[in-house]
Amino acid sequence: MLTVDFDRLRIGPGVRVIDVGCGQGRHSFEAYRRGADVVAFDQSADDLADVKLVFGALAEAGEAPEYAKAEAVQGDALALPYADGEFDVVIASEILEHIPDDDRAVAELVRILKPGGGLAVTVPRWLPERICWLLSDEYHANEGGHVRIYRADELRRKITGHGLRFVHRAHAHALHAPYWWLKCAVGVRNDDHPAVTAYHRLLVWDMMQRPPATRLAEAALDPLLGKSVALYFSKPGVPGARR
Repeated sequence: MLTVDFDRLRIGPGVRVIDVGCGQGRHSFEAYRRGADVVAFDQSADDLADVKLVFGALAEAGEAPEYAKAEAVQGDALALPYADGEFDVVIASEILEHIPDDDRAVAELVRILKPGGGLAVTVPRWLPERICWLLSDEYHANEGGHVRIYRADELRRKITGHGLRFVHRAHAHALHAPYWWLKCAVGVRNDDHPAVTAYHRLLVWDMMQRPPATRLAEAALDPLLGKSVALYFSKPGVPGARR
C-alpha cells in the first residue's frame, strides 16, 4: 500500500532515493523494484532486519533489476549521516507526526536533497486524525506515538520555509480511515473484535485484488476522507538539474 506517487517523483533506474523512517519498507521496496539506488533508513533495528530480508528476497526472485542497489541503515532522522545534496529523491512517509522537533527533521530532509531533486512528505490528514484522537487516547498517547495533528497548509509553510518549492498535494487511503475509527472505538489493540477483523479482511482483499469498484470508490472519497495527505516539493537547482 503506497502513499507516495512514484511516477510523480520520477523514481526509476539510477535515481538515488532515501526512505526516511521506512518502517516495514513498503516505499523502499517499490523504489528497489523500479531500479533505484535506495536507502531504507529507520531507527528500529528490528524493522530494518526485516527490510534487509525482503530486499534479499526481491533480488533472489528477480523482482528488482540486477543493477538496482538497496541497503538498510539505522540512525536518527534528526542527524542524517549523509552529505548535503546526496539524494535525488527524499521520502518521509508518516514520520513527522512522531517527532517532537519536526523543524529539525525537516531541515535534515532538505539538507540531504540534491538541488533539482524532489521531496515527498506524507502525514495523517487533520480530520480523520482528529476523529481518532477524540475516540481514543491510546491511539496517540504512547511511547513513539503521534505528538501532533497537522493541517496541510501548516506543514506546507513549514517546509517551504526551508527553501523548497511546493509542487502538489494529494490525499490517499480513504477506505482506511473508517478502519482506524473502528479500532479506536473498540480499542486500538483489540484486533480480535469481529468488526475489526471483518474490515481488515476487506482491506486485505482490496489491496490484493484491486477491484475496479473499490478503486473508483476510494478515488472519489480520497478528497473527503483520505487518511493521509501527501505533499510534494522540489529543491531549487541549477539549469538542467533533475526536477
